[in-house]
Amino acid sequence: MASFNVAQIIDQVRHWIAFVGPRRVVGGIVSGVIVVAVGWWLLRSPAPPVETTIARADSASTSSTGVDAAVLPTMSSVPSVITVHVAGAVHKPGVYTLIATARVVDAVRAAGGATSGADLDLVNLAHPIYDSEQIYIPKRGQSTSVLPTHPRSPRPSQQQNTTSQPTSRNTRVNINTANASELETLPGVGPSTAKAIIAYRNTVSPFVTPEDVMKVSGIGPAKFEAMQDFITV
Repeated sequence: MASFNVAQIIDQVRHWIAFVGPRRVVGGIVSGVIVVAVGWWLLRSPAPPVETTIARADSASTSSTGVDAAVLPTMSSVPSVITVHVAGAVHKPGVYTLIATARVVDAVRAAGGATSGADLDLVNLAHPIYDSEQIYIPKRGQSTSVLPTHPRSPRPSQQQNTTSQPTSRNTRVNINTANASELETLPGVGPSTAKAIIAYRNTVSPFVTPEDVMKVSGIGPAKFEAMQDFITV
């Protein structure tokens, strides 16, 4: 009886497939499998949130880096801009805000550039500048003894390594004994010129007269005229 029922069921299935069509039957089976797979994917347990898999830093891990947490806020306190006063032979004298790493040349550009009468040989355009400094660009023929401020004033952190800049005939730099920092306070003398002065007096001969400084490469009559009131031998 059981075998008869099985044979009867198989026969009915064959008739049903023949009636519906093999392609429809296969399509229905595939659709059913897809529905079951999608349902399983939607109902499965969700993965843990990403943030729960990231280890939290504790006080011990912070100290292991060697950086005290109390120090971190001060890192953002470093000023990113500075304010300087640009005066003298520039097109637009005034107060300008620049990035903290700006140089004298950047301040001159911010003020519209130097005028045709400016004597840029007396200015170290590559020198760094600091907050509240005055950048003064002299005119040609202007006496350096009356300049309002020296355009290459050192940063406060450098002042301990430099002498006071010469401002009159009573304050002179001995070009035979001065170090590089002292020589750089002279108008028109930058790091390279200061090294050249020291190299000449050490390898060739000491300076006998102030005019002998013009024997140094890079120092001509114009630059000597600017510094002659501030040097001695």
